[in-house]
Amino acid sequence: MPKVRHYADLVTVLSGLSWLVVFWSISLTAQIGSIEPTLAALLMLGTLILVSFVHRPIRVLLRRYHVRKRRTEMWMHILALPLMLAFLFGIVIENLLAPLSGQQKMLLFNVFATAGWLVFVVTVLIKLAIHQARRSRNNGETAG
Repeated sequence: MPKVRHYADLVTVLSGLSWLVVFWSISLTAQIGSIEPTLAALLMLGTLILVSFVHRPIRVLLRRYHVRKRRTEMWMHILALPLMLAFLFGIVIENLLAPLSGQQKMLLFNVFATAGWLVFVVTVLIKLAIHQARRSRNNGETAG
């Protein structure tokens, strides 16, 4: 069971990272005025999705409950909460300081999404440490 949990954590961390690459590539595209960064990020993401659908072991792994549960947690960290926070902070900034351009709003969302992904990664690492400590404690009790 723990091996499935580790795979689920790894898949969701990498999935979140790949989506962050797409989000940041959109900001870079808006900044430089060229669509190559977004096309490259979408090509990378499309390749990962194609491999996950074609490669049978990965496809079977992605159907598991733990992976779906972790992905839902990841989406809440990199999409739902950052969208809400970026919206609220954008309103406050526009009312108190100055109007924000579309690039600045996207940058605000990207910063919150990256922070949310980092919180998710730290949460996964803390859960991993707790499970490792619990497992080593249980192994120590059965050996002694």
